[in-house]
Amino acid sequence: MTYIVNDACIECKYTDCVEVCPVDCFYEGENMLVIHPDECIDCGVCEPECPADAIRPDTEPDMEKWVEFNRKYSEMWPVIISKKDEMPNAAERDGEEGKMKYFSEAPGEGG
Repeated sequence: MTYIVNDACIECKYTDCVEVCPVDCFYEGENMLVIHPDECIDCGVCEPECPADAIRPDTEPDMEKWVEFNRKYSEMWPVIISKKDEMPNAAERDGEEGKMKYFSEAPGEGG
C-alpha cells in the first residue's frame, strides 16, 4: 500500500505533510505536491497533517489513476523536504471541486 495526493491539493499546496514524512517521498510541482508510490513506506503520518484532505491511501476505490499520476510527476518534479508557505489563494480554493483545470505540470521552485 501507499498514499497518494489527489486534486484537492491543487492551488493549495499545503506542506505540513512534508515536515512529518520520515522518508522524504514528496515532490513539488508548481501548484501541488505528489508522493512517489515506490518510496512511501505506508506509515500514514502525512494523511492527518493535510488541511485539504488531499492525501488518501491507495486502498480506497478508484485510486489506481492517482497512483499513476503521483508516480509520473514524482519522477519529473524535485523532492521537497521542508515546509513552505501554502499557495496565496489556498483558503479560497480549499474544498473546491474540479480543480484539475488549475493543474500545472511545471516543476516546483525547489529548495
